[in-house]
Amino acid sequence: MSETSPKLRAELDGIPTYKPGRPAAADGPVAYKLSSNENPYPPLPGVLESAVAAAHNFNRYPDMACTELMSELADRYGVPLSHLATGTGSVGVAQQLLQATSGPGDEVIYAWRSFEAYPIITRVSGATPVQVPLTAGDVHDLDAMADAVTDRTRLIFVCNPNNPTGTVVRRAELERFLDRVPSDVLVVLDEAYREFIRDPAVPDGVEIYRDRPNVAVLRTFSKAYGLAGLRVGFAIAHEPVAAALRKTAVPFGVTQLAQDAAVASLRAEDELLGRVGMLVCERARVHEDLVGQGWTVPETQANFVWLRLGERTAEFAAVCEQEGVVVRPFPGEGARITIGEPEANDLFLRVARDFHKKLL
Repeated sequence: MSETSPKLRAELDGIPTYKPGRPAAADGPVAYKLSSNENPYPPLPGVLESAVAAAHNFNRYPDMACTELMSELADRYGVPLSHLATGTGSVGVAQQLLQATSGPGDEVIYAWRSFEAYPIITRVSGATPVQVPLTAGDVHDLDAMADAVTDRTRLIFVCNPNNPTGTVVRRAELERFLDRVPSDVLVVLDEAYREFIRDPAVPDGVEIYRDRPNVAVLRTFSKAYGLAGLRVGFAIAHEPVAAALRKTAVPFGVTQLAQDAAVASLRAEDELLGRVGMLVCERARVHEDLVGQGWTVPETQANFVWLRLGERTAEFAAVCEQEGVVVRPFPGEGARITIGEPEANDLFLRVARDFHKKLL
């Protein structure tokens, strides 16, 4: 037998594996998972029934065009059908955007730290990542990002709110940035957490896209809508970009179960807004309590908070897990903690209070 291995792309060398938030231990003391920015509530009314009905047809391929879902989205956002494309979560659509725009020799700009999938999917495409540090306040440095644009730049990600810091860029600074970006460079507004925003100065990316052909907007059903396990997201972009996304989509990638659940979720928006409202109230409570404990916590508009812990990050995560709550550590930097049910938040706050006393 030959000992020669198949030749693989050199671009894959050294690419880190995506690290999902750890689940709660099945046989241990951990009771709450606050590591993946999941919605703690069960599916919205009508969603489970829709999914069960779709399960009866698992022997059939899904609607590759996502016809009903696309129609619902077009009505919901007031956009043409030709400006829509779906994929396996917003990260799946993001990867399609890179396939459509970027390859060897091209550059992709994003803030850092930001969504950890950006460097992975950029390097998988063969493009060169250009990471621009966040400001001291953990916000996108849009001036520095604009300065980083070269004739090799093909795509720029702006994660708003930013994952994992929860910070936002507001309308004036975003529009000033977009005015500086060349019209042939695609700017992707990744709005996975859009539903949690309460700051009126943060623009809706869909309104920004309407007058800017080089802007695309990413959205997902994984967070506020609570369909993380079904993998369905979408993009709103002008026709050339949306058409390219449909070409690069994995055939039949969005299952019929996911499509039907997403449609049912869109039709249960009143209930959705109520649940999101409760999470936003919990977010405010958690943030206020942490600040009162003495932590420096960035203002967050997402469904999580960010604690800068530096070299104490791994220790903090271990203590949290020991006490019954899993958080998402970024070693050497900080921890991201999802806003969960009140009981989970209470437990986390108790652990944070005790840990902060050790820092004094």
